[in-house]
Parts: sequence; structure tokens; C-alpha cells
Amino acid sequence: MEKFSKEIVVQKNDIDELNHVNNVRYVQWIQNISKDHWFTLIKNKITTQYIWVVASHFIEYKSSALLNDNLSIETYIKDFEGPFSHRVVEIRNAKTNRIVVKSLTKWCLIDLNTKKPLIVPEEILNLI
Repeated sequence: MEKFSKEIVVQKNDIDELNHVNNVRYVQWIQNISKDHWFTLIKNKITTQYIWVVASHFIEYKSSALLNDNLSIETYIKDFEGPFSHRVVEIRNAKTNRIVVKSLTKWCLIDLNTKKPLIVPEEILNLI
């Protein structure tokens, strides 16, 4: 599947009491890049029909990111299964290429009209 990436710089409000990026911030970045990738793929074609919600997160914290570190965040969809997609996100130190965080998130596709899970339709599979 097509990969999507962006770069960010760690800001002061990302830092916790241990002087590294707070674990909750990584979860936010994972969600943000996942949404950004989705909206890039669909190009505003089907935004009123579907929404993805998180069913589960598995996150491995490999190393710390510090204030002013440049981070590269990359994501791709690994596969689909019924109403679910499995998305990988890797956050790396852009200078050293060292993995800081790796995650696997199980997303569930929801029909916005019925508010129920929906098997991923062909129109989405064709976009991805």
C-alpha cells in the first residue's frame, strides 16, 4: 500500500516531566497522520459517508524524542479485514533514522448514517 509521511519538530508543549515527548503526544501524532493520509487518499470524495474509529492500538516505544528533534512520521495501510484496516505508523528521528515509536492500529469503518461498522466497500479499496 502507498506510504504517506510528514515531518515535525518537537515543540515545548510536546515535552513531559521527564524532558522527552509525552507518550500521549505520540498517540495524537499517530491519529493525526492517519487522518491526514485518509483525506489525501479520498480527495474529499466521500467525507460525508464514512468515518474511521480506533478499535485498538499497539504501540512500541523504542527510544525518546527530545525538544527540537526533527521527526519523520510515516504510515501505510497493511491490510483490510471486514470492516477493519490495520495501519502501521513509524516515527523516526529524522537525523539518525532511529525508530522512536512503532504502532499498529486497528481502525473500524463506520457508516455515518447508521453509525454501524461497515465492510470496507470497493470504492474505498479502489482509492487505496
